[in-house]
Amino acid sequence: MGRTLANKEAIVAELKQTLGQTQMTLVIDYQGLTVAEMTDLRRRLRPTGTVCKVTKNTLMGIAIRDNPTWQPMEGLLKGTTAFLLVRDDLPGAVKAYQDFQKATKKTELRGGVMEGQALDEQGIKAVLELPPKEVLMAKVAGMLKTLPTQLATALHAVPTQLATGINEVPASLGRAIQAVAQQRETADS
Repeated sequence: MGRTLANKEAIVAELKQTLGQTQMTLVIDYQGLTVAEMTDLRRRLRPTGTVCKVTKNTLMGIAIRDNPTWQPMEGLLKGTTAFLLVRDDLPGAVKAYQDFQKATKKTELRGGVMEGQALDEQGIKAVLELPPKEVLMAKVAGMLKTLPTQLATALHAVPTQLATGINEVPASLGRAIQAVAQQRETADS
């Protein structure tokens, strides 16, 4: 007995909701995996904030149809498909999948989608080179922390330099008058 229309609509709604929280999707061919191996894959992905979803290609196609961010995935919807929906740790998720793939040698990475762009294996490997989220956040926090200090230093320097300039005016004026007087004396002599 097949799924009812209401059941299919609920699955599509859930897929849309999950995709709305996803940064990147990896599409794999999972043919030949046992239930235990699929459970192992899900366990490995869980710490990275990644959901492994197995659903019919037609239901995923309906879920991405009106969403330009995920439409490039349409070309990957064939055969036995599992979707790795990465929410948080992109490099961690790719590495977890690669470790699983090396251990089982039963899955094939078809590609992925990130920010409306289709990714091949090279594009996915480039994601691995990104520093972890925590490192990026620490760098941004460090930059934000130094910005007020640099701004305060610059703002403090303006009045100091202005005061120095104002104090220098009488001395400069005195030297200029002295120089003009010396030129007149030299000219008169």
